[in-house]
Amino acid sequence: MSERNRIAVIGAGASGMTAAITAARLGGEVTLFEKNDRVGKKILSTGNGKCNLGNTDFSIEKYYCEDRDKEKLRKMFQVFSVWDTISFFESMGLMIREKDGYLYPYSEQASSVLDVLRMELVRKNVTVITGTEIREAGFDQERGEFELSCAEGKTWRFEKLIISCGSPASLKKGEGHGGYELAGKFGHMTGKMVPGLVQLKSDEPFIRGLSGVRVKAGVSLVVEGEERARESGEIQFTDYGVSGIPVFQISRVAAFALEEGKDVRILVDFFPDQEQRPFSWQNRVRYETQADKTLEDYMTGMLNKKINMALIRRAGLKPGIRASEAGWEKIREMMSLCRSLEIHISGVNSMENAQICAGGVLLDGLSTELESERVKGLYFAGEMLDVDGKCGGYNLQWAFTSGYIAGSAAAGCNVREIFPDPAENPQEEEEEHSRIRIMEKADSREGNTIC
Repeated sequence: MSERNRIAVIGAGASGMTAAITAARLGGEVTLFEKNDRVGKKILSTGNGKCNLGNTDFSIEKYYCEDRDKEKLRKMFQVFSVWDTISFFESMGLMIREKDGYLYPYSEQASSVLDVLRMELVRKNVTVITGTEIREAGFDQERGEFELSCAEGKTWRFEKLIISCGSPASLKKGEGHGGYELAGKFGHMTGKMVPGLVQLKSDEPFIRGLSGVRVKAGVSLVVEGEERARESGEIQFTDYGVSGIPVFQISRVAAFALEEGKDVRILVDFFPDQEQRPFSWQNRVRYETQADKTLEDYMTGMLNKKINMALIRRAGLKPGIRASEAGWEKIREMMSLCRSLEIHISGVNSMENAQICAGGVLLDGLSTELESERVKGLYFAGEMLDVDGKCGGYNLQWAFTSGYIAGSAAAGCNVREIFPDPAENPQEEEEEHSRIRIMEKADSREGNTIC
């Protein structure tokens, strides 16, 4: 353990609190700075107020980062996995329940998650300073210390610094860029950033008429004629475009493509659970038995009425004519739209509406322990880094993983020594190894540490 162990953590979100608690458990004298009047505000809104902590259906493919950083990211999740998240919160008294892989506090209240984190900060003697935004940060080479200062002019000095300021996602316009500015002052580059897990906008005239409709569907994202992503689940049409979890999952890819000026479209399949051949056969039978109906009546019983009307008009037909008058070829064309309704995407909703920010401080220039390769003793954690995950608890998992690693390393724990060697630790053993590691470290402040 390092003798010089005064640690500052800037940003008291999920990653910052995890970093502070971990460093304090390992003997660090930790000060946690938060610009808001209280810690962990974003946690309260996650998972629709229930706080989706993580997901046992874990895969590195649930995350986006630069291809060159995938292996680095994989190693980080081996050090602190979803099983470690469970152990971490259980060690603070939180009971966790699992629903189809999704992890929630047993109380199903996000406030329970925030409460146990706050209590642990107090229990581990972390100094929490709220209502204070760190505007300047630098490293004094002569003294070997980081100097921090706020707008009011007060300054502090520390041996180690963890920056975990979060991102502008879900904040008011212009807010949430402080962490990137601090990173830049230390020479770290920030890649292009776009809204992630956000709604898609469309300039299609028929979209407004579908506003409010919810439907289970398959959604394919097509960029310049090439399919780039595919998801399924419940989507919701709005007066400006399309929303819902499947749309959120592909929004990152759409946002970057739009930023590059590329043509972006989605294809909506309203019958994702049906094979095409039986679907076509059913439609032929339907035509043979109900061709005397008007198209409006012909489509009744298939989809939401608003969708039916949109499909009829999209096929160039009128709701009042009979199916027999339209003819089988036109009916087949209309039914094909049920499986592949093309919607042009003109944009994504703003960063203020996004759940996360895609992009950020590049992992290039950081070690696997999230330490700066430019300034020793400087660490980063959380959403401000160029790592983001899909819906389902994966972004909070990254917050906990990165916070744990940064906090451990800043406290003097040789994290590199506990990174598993794939040749020695087969995949099936990794989860058990990670569970054991966190329990071994839980009360290291009292001397039970492996560092």
